[in-house]
Amino acid sequence: MRKSFWVLAWLAIFAFAPLAKAQDETPKAELYAGYDYIRVNAGGTSFNFNGGSGQLAYNANHWLGIVGDFGGYYTSNGFHAGIFSYLFGPRINLRGHGKVTPFAQVLFGGARSIDNSPLNAFAMTAGGGVDFKISEHFAIRPVQAEYLLTKFTDGASNQQNSFRYSAGIVFRFGTR
Repeated sequence: MRKSFWVLAWLAIFAFAPLAKAQDETPKAELYAGYDYIRVNAGGTSFNFNGGSGQLAYNANHWLGIVGDFGGYYTSNGFHAGIFSYLFGPRINLRGHGKVTPFAQVLFGGARSIDNSPLNAFAMTAGGGVDFKISEHFAIRPVQAEYLLTKFTDGASNQQNSFRYSAGIVFRFGTR
């Protein structure tokens, strides 16, 4: 009888161990690399920028992360211009949907034009996206869509209201 109790106890522990691990699959850190498209609206005129960005996210727990986002974008849409952005802020992850992790974030920082007259300006994004887990260490981000605000001096409103779309791959490190 006593031996049966211990056998059942060990079987219960091993039966529920995978469930406990499944709830604890939040990566400690995530590294993202991907393609970016930006539709810049400045003074009633729109321009298309293409480029890429990288993000490093530290997940404080299963729902809150801190993100650093660095991107470079270029256009030859009637003229040649480039922008480098550096943004930081919180990300809210909605984990618990199986292999799908939707998220929302607001990032603040700056942008620098990288043309003949370089300028620095305030920049921010607000939006979100979704990651699809491929394995413990990899995920695909098919969409990240955000409002992008920059405050470059343009002789008009000195404010550019833009749209940023990103897609790429996420490398996941460690688990919480």
